[in-house]
Amino acid sequence: MYPLLDSIYAPTDLKKLSRGQLPQVAAEIRQRLLEVVAANGGHLASNLGSTELAIALHYLFDSPRDQIIWDVGHQAYPHKLLTGRHHQFHTIRQYQGLSGFCRREESPHDIFNAGHAGTSISAGLGIAEARDQQGQDFHVVSVIGDGALTAGMAWEALSNAGALRKNLIVILNDNDMSISPNVGAISQHLNRIITGQIYNSMRHEIERLLEQIPGVGKLVLKAAGRLEEAIKGILVPGRIFEDLGFRYIGPIDGHSLPALLDTLSNVKQLQGPLLVHIATKKGRGYDIAEADAVTYHGPSPFDIETGAFKPSSGPPKYTDIFARTLISLAQADARIVAITAAMASGTGLDKFAKVLPKRYFDTGIAEQHAVTFAAGMATQGMKPVCAIYSTFLQRAYDQVIHDVCLMNLPVTFALDRAGLVGEDGPTHHGIFDLTYLRPLPNMVIMAPKDENELQHLMKTALDYNGPAAIRFPRGAAEGVELDETIEAIPLGQGEVLRDGADLTIIALGAMVPPALRAAAAVQDEGIDAAVINPRFVKPIDDELIAQYARRTGAILTVEDHVGYGGFGSAVLEVLGNHALTGVSVLRHALPDDVIEHGAQGVLRRDYGLDEAGIADKIRQLYALRQRDLANTL
Repeated sequence: MYPLLDSIYAPTDLKKLSRGQLPQVAAEIRQRLLEVVAANGGHLASNLGSTELAIALHYLFDSPRDQIIWDVGHQAYPHKLLTGRHHQFHTIRQYQGLSGFCRREESPHDIFNAGHAGTSISAGLGIAEARDQQGQDFHVVSVIGDGALTAGMAWEALSNAGALRKNLIVILNDNDMSISPNVGAISQHLNRIITGQIYNSMRHEIERLLEQIPGVGKLVLKAAGRLEEAIKGILVPGRIFEDLGFRYIGPIDGHSLPALLDTLSNVKQLQGPLLVHIATKKGRGYDIAEADAVTYHGPSPFDIETGAFKPSSGPPKYTDIFARTLISLAQADARIVAITAAMASGTGLDKFAKVLPKRYFDTGIAEQHAVTFAAGMATQGMKPVCAIYSTFLQRAYDQVIHDVCLMNLPVTFALDRAGLVGEDGPTHHGIFDLTYLRPLPNMVIMAPKDENELQHLMKTALDYNGPAAIRFPRGAAEGVELDETIEAIPLGQGEVLRDGADLTIIALGAMVPPALRAAAAVQDEGIDAAVINPRFVKPIDDELIAQYARRTGAILTVEDHVGYGGFGSAVLEVLGNHALTGVSVLRHALPDDVIEHGAQGVLRRDYGLDEAGIADKIRQLYALRQRDLANTL
């Protein structure tokens, strides 16, 4: 089925093929991508677009001696197929299978781990500097997409690289799109470069003709060069890269293997920082993905022939409830605006944009700017809602502190994908937000137990005249009925969902439903467990927690977050502040470890965050409490 791809176990095998065989390799890679992603889900359109680039790089460079750094990993599936992982590729994004991103732990050809965009140039420059410091000699190639180029870090790296003058090749894979359609001046700039190819062709032809003039040709060419410099900035937008110290080459057709191979062969011989601009098409070779690259950027399993997704039933997604609620609240309050950092569909804000387009803003992959942009609007009486994945808000931590919390500005952070996200793995699990947000002054932190509570907590956040964060999980909600009227919940007020005398379970957010089921399951074993839904991590309902700590003498905290500095730590602080001694406490959280990828249900099972795992913790705490009581007699 894959006559050439089946024979490639390393880039050295690819190099044994003739140039004439490489188009067939590209065709087989695309077929393999479709076969596996259609079955597993994953990143499709961008990988279909980067196929020829991956082939050209591994055909010409000597990986892993020559170090190729792929930005993000959305475009690195072909790279994986060419570096010994074709026969395991069906396991990609599956539990204990291949990662959907580059992982140093997985292959020596994966030079740098990356799940957040905009890091490849910085990493590549660091590698190039280390190479030179150690007197080594190899090529460093950083591949970055045009979407990632909207990240400020990428431009910081370009500026530094131009100043250091290191031998570094940057490949700009320009497919005119990130996850959401590209926005802003940088996207427009790259479009002007693509449409300006006629100038490049004309320039080279004029240079060729001038050089043929006997005697004075070179002098005329030199003078023409000075004239060109005067007008180049106007006619050739690519000049911006040259002003940063890079030699600019392109744009090149990223689907023409002859053009890529010839260009990169020449580029390998050049010195200094080089930027090779290639133009590719997302979804290349699969008409359905080419026509709708947003939908097929990271699709769930689908039918290859029709593109139809496998039907899903059940409750709506938390993301959809968030979008619906925000639209409703914004229609009633003209001060509410919505902001995303290039994740319009992922956060549900694409729906908001259709209803209230003038109050919707996509900053591109620029979380830092998104937060301070929101802060600026908040100083003028607006109520910005920044919908940013929990893991991506980490990138704007200083802005959250400096530009929002210290000025106590009313910016609401909707932290989608909080907790275990599943197949995207370690770089995307939203398991640190409580630890990094809890210490911040003025910050209110909330976690709904279900979709109905989500809409009420959103109203709570927008009514609060300061910074607030609402964390909610990826995927389907609980399927509860939604109240027609959305009302704010008093700040810091938890609720008792189940009374009990033997011990108290305080479960946060998405952990409340399985905790309730677990409490019911152990009832027949003679364990009478109370269940509290805190709703607020900060301000925490310390009076309610202290009351039940005194009543039952045993506390079990449950959270889909790391233990260090998380919700369980907040409960321990409450017990300490109330000088409550003799209380048996068990914190149930994620360990201090890298949490791998896998389906959410599988990960929750393995880390004991499902009904069965929580029931086991209840039994442990009950036994601990009985032992503690016996020791006091």
